[in-house]
Amino acid sequence: MGRPSRLGDEDRSDYVSALDEVIGSPEIRQLLERSGVPGDRLRVRGLAAVAYTTAASDAEYRRYAALRRQARGARRDAGMSPLSGPGDQERPGAGVLAVLGVLTPVLAAVAAATFLLLGYGLRLAEALPDLAGTLVGVGWLSLVVAGATGLVSVVALYRKAAKQPAGGTASGPDRSPALEDSREAWLAALRDRGIRPFLLQELAEAAVPARGPGAGHGSRFSSPAFAGPDYSGPGFDGSGGPVPRRPGPARP
Repeated sequence: MGRPSRLGDEDRSDYVSALDEVIGSPEIRQLLERSGVPGDRLRVRGLAAVAYTTAASDAEYRRYAALRRQARGARRDAGMSPLSGPGDQERPGAGVLAVLGVLTPVLAAVAAATFLLLGYGLRLAEALPDLAGTLVGVGWLSLVVAGATGLVSVVALYRKAAKQPAGGTASGPDRSPALEDSREAWLAALRDRGIRPFLLQELAEAAVPARGPGAGHGSRFSSPAFAGPDYSGPGFDGSGGPVPRRPGPARP
């Protein structure tokens, strides 16, 4: 066995959900009420011990990560473009066609408006009738081009949207049942063999009764009352409690 796998950033949300699920279980809630430890403090301890708790489910996590890498490799081989990553962007031609499909109707409409305004302006001024007629003809032609290219762009956009699956989730191999089963197996091992024993140990240490002068030394949830300015050390009057510091005589 080598070093435990480091939990990836994309799996930390699953870890937090598993931790909250274990803390919310009836067993842990009952122990929290008995020990008096706040649930949020126990949650912070669980988040800080992620390297320790995930080591118990390292085999399941390695299997899940390997299946996920295989699924992503099959996705790239099938020609499905991922969301990000250098070298995995769309084909060059697709981006150029998309830009032309958006710019062509806009430029054609602007040209049509310009030519029509100039042409009809010259006609109203009764100047250069030949040029005015040419501008008006070119303007109407540009308007037809703008309408045709705009219609083609709308149809292409509709067809592309129709090919996308409902809900915006890809139906690729990374959603295979084998990968989901591997993920559930890892989460189950993480909850049962990693998080739950750690939380039980933390609560057991917090529930140890304070007996004698050295009791509570190893507790992770000890009270901060013993660090106050009025605490001078363990009492020797038989009570076992702290003795308040008495004020000294007033100095002149």
